[in-house]
Parts: sequence; C-alpha cells; structure tokens
Amino acid sequence: MLRINNISLPLNAGEQQLKQKAAQKLGVKETELQNFTVSKKSVDARNKNNVHFVYSIDCNSSSLVRDKDIEQLPEIEQLTFNIKADSVRPIVVGSGPAGMFAGLALAEAGLKPIILERGAPVEQRQKDVAAFWQGGELKTNSNVQFGEGGAGTFSDGKLMTGIKKDKFTAKVLQEFAAAGAPQEILYLAKPHIGTDKLRLVVKNIRQKILSLGGEYRFNSQLTGLIIKEDKLTAVKITDEKETYELPANKLFLAIGHSARDTFEMLYNSGVHMEQKPFSVGARIEHKQSLINKAQYGKAAESPYLGAADYKMAVHLPNGRSVYTFCMCPGGVVVAAASEKGRVVINGMSEFARAAKNANSALLVGVSEKDFGSSSPLAGMYFQRKLEENAFIAGGKSYRAPAVLAGDFLRRKVSQKLGEVRPSYLPGVVLGGFNQVLPEEIAD
Repeated sequence: MLRINNISLPLNAGEQQLKQKAAQKLGVKETELQNFTVSKKSVDARNKNNVHFVYSIDCNSSSLVRDKDIEQLPEIEQLTFNIKADSVRPIVVGSGPAGMFAGLALAEAGLKPIILERGAPVEQRQKDVAAFWQGGELKTNSNVQFGEGGAGTFSDGKLMTGIKKDKFTAKVLQEFAAAGAPQEILYLAKPHIGTDKLRLVVKNIRQKILSLGGEYRFNSQLTGLIIKEDKLTAVKITDEKETYELPANKLFLAIGHSARDTFEMLYNSGVHMEQKPFSVGARIEHKQSLINKAQYGKAAESPYLGAADYKMAVHLPNGRSVYTFCMCPGGVVVAAASEKGRVVINGMSEFARAAKNANSALLVGVSEKDFGSSSPLAGMYFQRKLEENAFIAGGKSYRAPAVLAGDFLRRKVSQKLGEVRPSYLPGVVLGGFNQVLPEEIAD
C-alpha cells in the first residue's frame, strides 16, 4: 500500500480530480489505482488568497516512482487481546472514554467486565442535563460530568491526540465510526463527532459490550475498597437502594476529573497519589463569523469550509503561560457543575458547528505554590474554592459571572452586553467576575 502526501486541490474539487492528481504523482493511469481511500484531509489557510485542501491518499499501485511525497506503508498491526481469564470478573469504574474502551477491550477478550457508572444511562442523563440548563435541579450524579459517556458526551467530541497513529488510535476511531460516528473522522486532520451524534455512539458501544457478555450497573458508585494482606479482595458499591460488596481483584479506575469524593475515598484508603499541576481560567466567546474571516479571509463564506478554529499560547516573563484549549467552533458554553453550590463551565459543539458563537477556554497553569499545600488533594480543594467563588458571583443560582473582554483587561465591571450574546444557560450575571480568580492568575 502506498501513501501519497501533499496533494493540494481547490476547495470545490471532487474525488475525480483527487484521483487525477494522485495518478499524476505516481505516473500511472487512474484505472491503475486500486483500493483508493483518503487517509487525511486538512485545510491550508496560510495564504488567505489561496485557501485550499491538502490530502493524503492511500492506494495500491505498481508505480515505481520515487518522490518525497510517496511512501510505502507498513501494515498496521491488528489489535488483539490475549488476557488470561479469571474466576473473578474485572470491574471498571466509570463509563467515560477510558472506561468505555477498557470495558470494550475486556469484553472482546471474553472477560465479561462489570462497568460501574455513578450516573445515568445517556438517555436519562440527556433529560437531566437539559432540565438543569433550563433552571431545574442539579442532579449531582447525572449531569455534564457524571453519567454514561463521561464529560465527553457533552463536549465537541474532538478526537485529537499527540500520539502517532498506531493500532490503538486506529482501534478507537474505527469503533467510533462503527458505532455511528461520521465516517470522516477516519481521515480528517481535526476530526470531531459532535455532541448530538455522540449520544448514539455511546449507546451503541454499550450495546456491543453487553452483547459480548459485559454488564453495566448505572447509578452505582464506588464507595470503598476492601483490602486484605495488601491485596484488593472486594469493593463497596452504593446504588439507589443499598450499599453492598462485590468481589474484586482487578479494578480499573476510569473516574475522570470530577469524582472528588472518590479521590478522597481512595486517598483515605491508602492509595498512593501525587499532586499534579493543571490549569484554570474562563471561557471567551466571539462571533463565529469573526473567526472564520480571520482564519479564511475571502474564503470565509465558502460552503466547502466548516466553522474555523484557532489555537493560541503565550509565555509570560513571570514564568506562567496563558493558552487556549478545547476551542469549540460554532458551539455553546454549558453549565457543567456536578456539586451543589459551585459553578463550572465547559464548551460543546454539535456536529454541524452551526451556532452563531465560537468559544474557547482561556487558561493559566497553576501548581503547588497556588494551592498553598503539598497535599495530593490540595489542587482539588483549590478548584472547589474557585467554583464556590463563581457560584456566589453568579447570584447563587448557577448563572455564571461574565464580563466583556475589554472591561476585564481594564479591571472594570461590564454594565451591558455587546454584540456577542452569551450562549450559557441558565444565564449570566454581569459583575463579580473579578472576584472569582486570584489576582495573580487574572493578571
């Protein structure tokens, strides 16, 4: 199999033109290209007067042409699981991306895993989240953080990784595509599934795991470890009716970012932990049309281009860095709280990325000197404090404090909104934003 890289074509070019260009590079007729597939497609917008697509394609050909853009592909090793069976079924805690694929791998190996999820199935979870966004009750175990699919179910579904494509990344993409994700995720340079399509994908992967003998236990939280002679022998599980013990000697902790009570339980149970630096900040919203014009110039209105994204970073003299993260083109800012009395936000986009606004996290790195303690859990308590500040600043109603970017830079309180209308539900409050983040981080 050959891979032909760096095939540049106009935005309106079709598959026939792509085949013609590939055949020209190989010095063969189009009819000699066998098993022709697109392996990568990206936008080159460096020259705003010539925005175009760049492709890599894979095909079989007898061509002997040597070119820097043509490479012989090694066969990608098929991912197989050879795991010794045990009389005690493995337990996976959490059904986010890590838990979902751990469960799938164990099920494909014939080990019939039990997947514990403290939240609800995606169908019920969607209803609970929608109700909260409309001003209803926050359900602490069924929200944007907790429930089937994890926090990713209410996100952009971006599939970006710094890991070179191998049998593991190929497996993930193939499983998503087989479960109903758009087939284009297999070749786009910046693939994304979209929140609206992720719900079906998550459900279909659950059905596959069940068909292989796996088991899901929703509304079931890990609340304790039973350790005897330094070995795990069982776990404590609390569901809607009772707390019970389940035999366990293989436990996969895919608990994500927000299971703070679980972190505390593990720490108090003697599980080794280390403090880790992370980042905090806010979401910034702009009109998507502004981003499109900035990135694509005159091509911004092209029907062949989707909503544009961006990525920025700056390293400051004080040693800190400020950078954008999880930029959501054509998306919305969402209420992502999972604990009462705290405000957390996230960003998400549906597949079409058709909303009027773009948004991105704008973050600053924080570490032990900000937390004020070397405790492994100090960063977690630091997060809680910021979230409580945001809750108070928003009027204790899960509305989010907001400020215009220009006013924030001048340390002023915004008196009225500008042309960008905040997408966050249940709504925003102007004022109090400058009291949420510590001054050294806001600076």
